[in-house]
Amino acid sequence: MQRLSVDDIIQKIQNEECFDAVAEDYSFTLKIEKYVHYVCGAVHDGHQFRKELWKNCLHSEYERWFEEDPCTKTFVKSHPIVIAGCDSRFEYDLNRHPDNAIYEDAWGKKLWKAPLSWEQHDRSIQKHDNFYNVVDALISKLEEKFGVVVVYDMHSYNWRRWDREVPVINLGTQNIDNERFGTLIENWRESLSKLELPYGMRATSKLNDTFFGNGYFLKFITKNFSNTLVLATEFKKIYCDELTQVIFPEVVAAIETQLREKLPQHAEAFYLAHRP
Repeated sequence: MQRLSVDDIIQKIQNEECFDAVAEDYSFTLKIEKYVHYVCGAVHDGHQFRKELWKNCLHSEYERWFEEDPCTKTFVKSHPIVIAGCDSRFEYDLNRHPDNAIYEDAWGKKLWKAPLSWEQHDRSIQKHDNFYNVVDALISKLEEKFGVVVVYDMHSYNWRRWDREVPVINLGTQNIDNERFGTLIENWRESLSKLELPYGMRATSKLNDTFFGNGYFLKFITKNFSNTLVLATEFKKIYCDELTQVIFPEVVAAIETQLREKLPQHAEAFYLAHRP
């Protein structure tokens, strides 16, 4: 893996170079093993939280972890193009518009003891801007090369806060073109419902049952690229214990292994159905 400036990353994309890089400020990673018509994203995978903010933060390390999406990059690590956040959403949220990407409160609890300085605020927002400059360059190149692109926007969610049964996988589809892409959306939902999970867990999958696909990553790409479908894919946190912060590696591995086949199969079906 190389450490590269954002300008260097964008230049490599424009030159169609393959590379595995972390941003110069360690805020995100991008791996391109081969230029293909699909991308895997994990914007909430990160847990880093820069040291100058520690003493000012009212949320504990565990409280931050609880609301992050650990292992979502691991789910898709084997695929040719993977972009993922390294920083915690509590520093800045890549799945929110830059105007509200820095929380004042989080899940009903005030976040900061004292307001951030403008310098602290701007440093975080610059990271947000850098990430989306790279996303813009990446999707531009792939649409130019392939005509259509599908992005698998991987997330996870805490099931214990719900007072009803919730699906193992939720697809948020309210902000994408369901008329144009409906068949492939349903194919993705159906494919995920056939995941084989440890301990007899059944991989239920539903559309818009818990979340609706309102994230900025999806909206940014959908607004700026008319031929790219973003599939906001939320996994119930069956792969960890939310209360003890223990990851279940056998469950993570089961999901990752099966997505090695399911994800490219779906991406190929998407391309055959929608290519120019």
